[in-house]
Amino acid sequence: MGAPPAGASPTTRLAPSPTGLLHLGHARSFLAAWWVARARGGRVRLRIEDLDRGRSRPEWDDAARADLEWLGLDWDGPVLVQSTDLAPYHSAIDQLLRAGAAFACVCTRRELLEALDAPHATGDEVPYAGTCRDRYQDPAAAERASGRAAGVRFRVPPGPREIVDQIHGSVIANPAAECGDFLVLRRDGAIAYQLAVVVDDARQGVDLVVRGEDLLPSSARQELLQDALGLARPSWCHVPLVLDSEGERLSKRAGSPPLAELRANGVDPRRVVGWAAASLGLVTDERAPDEGLDAAGWIPHLRLDRIARDPVRIDSSSFGPAAEPERGRSDPAGGSDTTWSA
Repeated sequence: MGAPPAGASPTTRLAPSPTGLLHLGHARSFLAAWWVARARGGRVRLRIEDLDRGRSRPEWDDAARADLEWLGLDWDGPVLVQSTDLAPYHSAIDQLLRAGAAFACVCTRRELLEALDAPHATGDEVPYAGTCRDRYQDPAAAERASGRAAGVRFRVPPGPREIVDQIHGSVIANPAAECGDFLVLRRDGAIAYQLAVVVDDARQGVDLVVRGEDLLPSSARQELLQDALGLARPSWCHVPLVLDSEGERLSKRAGSPPLAELRANGVDPRRVVGWAAASLGLVTDERAPDEGLDAAGWIPHLRLDRIARDPVRIDSSSFGPAAEPERGRSDPAGGSDTTWSA
């Protein structure tokens, strides 16, 4: 990861979503964000991204905070819980609508797929065919004319964009081709992720976003929103993912072993912290993941300019209470992914 200007003290954030329990991939990304800030005298914000009303649960919010504390992570200032203050999001949407940078859309998911003539959706996302782009502007007028609830989409300009990432370097994205005009307000009234994180990063003063590389494609969309809203762009640092022993990405939906389970089983959090430091390629000496240092204790031994560029595989079952760590190192310069036994 490229070093910031001398004396720079970044503000990063930890942003768990209480839609399930956190796993080792989350731990690794959150530790990276915390280390980058604390090693440079910066600040860390905590945000609970709970706008998915159908999947968010209070008990998973509690578990996420307990996991962060178990890992030895702290944060500065009050915790921002998205669902407790929706006004800033609606204000931003109104600003986009007034500027003509957004428009109302009454399309259903089925209609979007039919308009594409084939199901080209990736994950939960359906690329937008532009059906309502020149039909509606005002959501209230769209609802009166159609008899349907209206969402709001950002009007994506054509052409590629360059994203500069501190790990991956120059990345070319083309949001117009990849997703088209994306939602900022869903038809059910829920605030969309892309808008929420842009508004929240601005109001929390976040100037360095450290997160998993699965979110790298979102950076281009978020920069478009930042520009349209007159907000400063943060720097980006997308950490390579953690894969399971079969090479699949750890995920909540796939039932990856949660941190809460490790806590309940009496696993020493220093083992998870040491594994994260070493697997990220941050270690400057021969210290191994079993060295017994907590999160703060690792800071003097980290090289924040050499985060590994490749995914790391791990056998999560080896984090049992009695498992003995195996020494290993990741390759910060690239190469094949490394398999870790914790």
